[in-house]
Amino acid sequence: MALSAVVTSRRAKLAQDLPGVGAVNTINELLSDPEVRLVVVASPTNLHFEHARAALEAGKHVVVDKPFVVTSDEAGQLMALAAARGRVLTVFQNRRWDNDFRTVRHCMDQGWLGTVYEYEAHYDRFRPAIKPGWREENLPGSGLLYDLGSHLIDQALVLFGMPEAVSADVFPQREFVVAADYFHLSLHYRRMRAILHAANLVCAPGPHFAVHGDAGSFLKYGMDPQEEALKAGRRPGGEAWGRDEPSEYGWLARASGERRRVETLPGAYQSFYQEVAASIVDGGPPPVAAEEARNGLRIIEMSLKSMRERRVVAAGEAE
Repeated sequence: MALSAVVTSRRAKLAQDLPGVGAVNTINELLSDPEVRLVVVASPTNLHFEHARAALEAGKHVVVDKPFVVTSDEAGQLMALAAARGRVLTVFQNRRWDNDFRTVRHCMDQGWLGTVYEYEAHYDRFRPAIKPGWREENLPGSGLLYDLGSHLIDQALVLFGMPEAVSADVFPQREFVVAADYFHLSLHYRRMRAILHAANLVCAPGPHFAVHGDAGSFLKYGMDPQEEALKAGRRPGGEAWGRDEPSEYGWLARASGERRRVETLPGAYQSFYQEVAASIVDGGPPPVAAEEARNGLRIIEMSLKSMRERRVVAAGEAE
């Protein structure tokens, strides 16, 4: 797999970050290139549907950055188009390959926690000032619930599937903010709850993950290092990629009295594109099924309905 071109006006930055990769001015110019088999849609969320549809209609395989699109109806339209054209359509839910989330899954798979009754995941940060850009503007698909919420929702659905109901608090908390910058979701699973939370005014964050079962608990602080490594110009590969320092390992406490650190499994963002390539070349399943990403959008729609109507929203009620 080779990156051949980027639709961008920021040619100097492209030359700095990706030497040798060509810049094109429009998406139509990119889509008209017969050598391009896969298109990655990383534009603002409100443009995802338009750009992904154009790429599929041009006969390209498509990766769409999260959140998939703005509505579950748009997702369904793209899924039908991809099926009709016989093309791979997948969504970059990269945080399935975060080192801490992989470790949470490992603890659960090993049975160390028993039956899980409470799952809590946070993306808390301290950002009092508004960061310029479309994510904080009053646009369809903007705001923290679509941005970070799509990660937390996807992770919860991977672990527990679709909930029976959702209750949510979603609103703009900081002064002068127009897009929602705070959310607190509760996903209802019979006697288990998955709490998903993100805010921008948390100077001292608690655990990123806190998972409690009838046989033990697992707590993990800090964030996966892969995104910061990519921003610093590093690329996946090597023994140190995606690994935590021992001081960052999570804590396991078991009902038996055992207390110990659990070595963090390495993060593996590269696995996503390895699976995309296998899906295109060998016909295997994509790394993230479009239907799974559509389910995440349904949770967002249920959450917004819960906030508007100040009530618990059952599955299937979302508009």
